[in-house]
Amino acid sequence: MSTEAASAESAHGDGHGHAHPKWLAHHFDTPAQQFDAAKLGMWVFLAQELLFFSGLFVAYGVYRSWYPEMFKAASHQLDKIMGATNTIVLLFSSLTAALAVRSAQVGNKKATGNYLLVTIGCACMFLVIKFFEYKHKFEAGLLPGRFFHPHLEHLAHGSPPLPANTGSFFGIYFMMTGIHGVHVIVGIGILIWIWLRNNRGEFSKEYFTAVDIAALYWHLVDLVWIYLFPLLYLI
Repeated sequence: MSTEAASAESAHGDGHGHAHPKWLAHHFDTPAQQFDAAKLGMWVFLAQELLFFSGLFVAYGVYRSWYPEMFKAASHQLDKIMGATNTIVLLFSSLTAALAVRSAQVGNKKATGNYLLVTIGCACMFLVIKFFEYKHKFEAGLLPGRFFHPHLEHLAHGSPPLPANTGSFFGIYFMMTGIHGVHVIVGIGILIWIWLRNNRGEFSKEYFTAVDIAALYWHLVDLVWIYLFPLLYLI
C-alpha cells in the first residue's frame, strides 16, 4: 500500500460508515481504493501512449531499412547540440517532477510548487529550442515530401549530399518530434493546473494523487524523447 493510501486510510477508516474527506470521490470506499484506481488508470493510459508511439517507431524502422544511406546523410542536417541540450533539459525536468511528488508526499507545499515551476520552465525551454530547430528547417527547405527543396547556403557545412528522397526522412522527423511536442504542450497545461491546485492547498500528506499522476505523464514525455534523440540525431 502506498504512503498516501496507508496514512489516509488509517485516519479515515474503512467503508461508508465515516464521513469522506473532501478529496475522496463519492464512488470510492477508501482513499486506498481511489489511489490504486487512479494509478492503474494512468498506467493503462501510458501503455496506450506507448502503443501509439510504437507505430511511429515502426515506420521509422521500415523506412530506415529501405534507405539507410539517405537517413545517414539527412541526420547530418539536424543540430546535435540543440538535440542534446533538449535531452538534458527533459532529464532534469523529470528529476524536478519526481522531487515535486516527494515534496507533496511529505506535505511541503512550497517545495512542491517550486519544483513544479522548474519543471514547467524546463518544458517551455524545450519548446523554445525546438522552435529554433524548426525555424532552421523551414529556412533550409528541409521539409517533408514534395516540399523538400534544400537551400545549399543553409545546409550543414561539410555534410554529404542529400538524395532526392530525403523528404521522407523529414516527414518522419516532423511527425515524430511534432507529436512529441504536442505532448509537451499538454504536459505544460497539466503541470500548470497541478501548480494552481497546490497553491490552493489541495494537496497534503494524505492526498497527493494528482501530483503523482501528472509526474507519471511527464516521465513518459521524457522517455519518448530519450529514444527520439539518438534515432534521429545520432544513428
